[in-house]
Amino acid sequence: MVTFMLVDSFPVTRRSEWEPIFNETDDSLKWRKLEEWLDRGHGDCWLRQEKAARTAEEILLEKNERDFQLQAWVIMPNHVHLVVDVWDVPLAKLIGLWKGKSSRLINLGLKRRGHLWQDDYFDTLIRDEDHRKKAIHYTEANPAKACFVTNPRDWTWSSARRRDAYERLPSQFKEA
Repeated sequence: MVTFMLVDSFPVTRRSEWEPIFNETDDSLKWRKLEEWLDRGHGDCWLRQEKAARTAEEILLEKNERDFQLQAWVIMPNHVHLVVDVWDVPLAKLIGLWKGKSSRLINLGLKRRGHLWQDDYFDTLIRDEDHRKKAIHYTEANPAKACFVTNPRDWTWSSARRRDAYERLPSQFKEA
């Protein structure tokens, strides 16, 4: 499970509010507080703009089922959550590719310059099937938890809206 954020998700002007989160010794509590902070939508929230969110999602899906397998994703106004099966390409490289290409294209679309994403990301290794199911639910429920929608399937930039009646994601690339 991976989370990466826009560069201004933790504004310097509000450092006194978010800095204590990173000093939290309990990792579980630190993660919950960090998620609560992100869901408040600080920063310019460039991913709230349809063109930017669409670009980010297209780039994430571009090599899905070829280089990796996305199990779930959501593009929030100032961050992205993914549940991804990594194959041959290391996770750090995948994230670098996603962030690099999306940064260039989103900046062009928004007519802006400069860093788009924070340099780092947060990741959690999925331990077993139960953990995977919880991670997928957490990822897809994030827009409802943040009170953007009542039903996660109503959030445009998420795998939740693509699931069928059996909660399966359709295969993206069919054999010819």
